[in-house]
Amino acid sequence: MNDLVIIFALATFVSTICGGLVIIKFKKYLPYFFAFAAGSLIAVSFFDLLPESLQISQNIGFPIKYIMLAVVASFFFYSLVERFFLTHHIEKEDTHGHIMGPVGAGSLIIHSLLDGVAIGSAFYANVSVGIIVAFAVIFHDFTDGINTVTLMLKNKHKTRKAALFLFLDALAPVVGILLTNIIVLPQVALALLLAIFVGEFLYIGASTLLPETMEHNSKGVIIAMALAIIMILVLTSII
Repeated sequence: MNDLVIIFALATFVSTICGGLVIIKFKKYLPYFFAFAAGSLIAVSFFDLLPESLQISQNIGFPIKYIMLAVVASFFFYSLVERFFLTHHIEKEDTHGHIMGPVGAGSLIIHSLLDGVAIGSAFYANVSVGIIVAFAVIFHDFTDGINTVTLMLKNKHKTRKAALFLFLDALAPVVGILLTNIIVLPQVALALLLAIFVGEFLYIGASTLLPETMEHNSKGVIIAMALAIIMILVLTSII
């Protein structure tokens, strides 16, 4: 692994940490961050994850209907998870936090891991392509840091626990880059995994975060969501 890859790996770590620290520092503006997170999760599902999953499935001749089935099944599964844990968890929510916090943040960590794999694979193919992908991931990881901490705080988890998940999310791309020298994920598995993320992120964005923004009439909430969508659109258009 050359020095350039190591530098970009460290940059992804710093970018994610910075995104999360913004939330921790400015918790009083959480409604705006809820809106931003909702917009970015929904946008990244449609502009990044789903197109990538469909492209991979098309390249290997894997039926697209199975990709869409994975999306719907994931959405349904996470709705059941939240419904089950919500009915058993309400009384303890203030002290232990809602399970959907770690579930959502954990999935973002896996997503960040795959971002690292994308960087490592791109550099393996071509240095110039690797640089472009790395810059896109670095800027994208800033929003990942925001989303990770937002999901934890939204679901009543303590700042210390949110910081732990933030650290793991920041470390994930670095690990992903290292894994490109060891493991090659089968294309079918990658396509299905991305589709599962789509279903989950759509559920979290639309059913968990978006209703929270409806409670606030401030135009800033709408602006925050619009900015998130535009930012993800721009970042995904770079690659």
